[in-house]
Amino acid sequence: MDEEGADWFVASVQQLISWGASAAMIFGGIVPYIPQYRDIRRTENAEGFSVYVCLMLLVANILRILFWFGRRFESPLLWQSIIMIATMLLMLKLCTEVRVASEMNTKRRAFTASDSKDEEFKTHPKRCFLDFDMNFFWHWSRFTDYMQCVLAFTAAVGYITYLSLDSVLYVETLGFLAVFTEAMLGVPQLYRNHQNSSTEGMSIKMVLMWTSGDTFKTIYFILNQAPFQFTICGLLQVIVDITILLQVYMYTRYPQKPVSHIPHATSAKAL
Repeated sequence: MDEEGADWFVASVQQLISWGASAAMIFGGIVPYIPQYRDIRRTENAEGFSVYVCLMLLVANILRILFWFGRRFESPLLWQSIIMIATMLLMLKLCTEVRVASEMNTKRRAFTASDSKDEEFKTHPKRCFLDFDMNFFWHWSRFTDYMQCVLAFTAAVGYITYLSLDSVLYVETLGFLAVFTEAMLGVPQLYRNHQNSSTEGMSIKMVLMWTSGDTFKTIYFILNQAPFQFTICGLLQVIVDITILLQVYMYTRYPQKPVSHIPHATSAKAL
């Protein structure tokens, strides 16, 4: 009886650990963005956060979900992608609202034409369906434009994936692109900081969580002899994270001369 009780206890503990690991896998990826979200809402300033981070994570996780249809992987990773997509959409919504509120006189940019009563559209009656300037890509004035772009991308790649599920080369390439895109996650923030010669407005907690999470993930890949591309992409993520932390140190210890800020066009291109 004692042995049965001990076995039951050990099995229960293992099950709890498994559930905990799955929960950490599903929700751990969104934790770094909680302090950044709170900082943007508190300061009503999204200048320090690059929304291209959202773009890269949306692309990476949409590709990962499509990759799941070609090669089934663990369910927690699938749910992680779904939760991350929802989180990035929330970040985009907040950043768009804050930016538009602070740039009342900025020319409105859109992904698609509209039949609304917006003056911008009334003054340009000959708009085509896709109505965006590539210089202002991913810097639109309405959250619905981001949603339209994400849905269009998902539909296009989803259709191609549906037609190519029998191709091992396509499925493996899709999986690699998903991992590599996520590996380049910190590059937009790195460029943003370099462009501003400052890390003001960026949540340092977010980057520290990036670094710790990416380091743990890379060690996990190495110890478990994961595919070579997983390890390489993990190392790339860690290098980018450490470089951003070095920017924090350099721009704090050696502040750069403020760059003259040109309203409207320059601020639009920055995001």
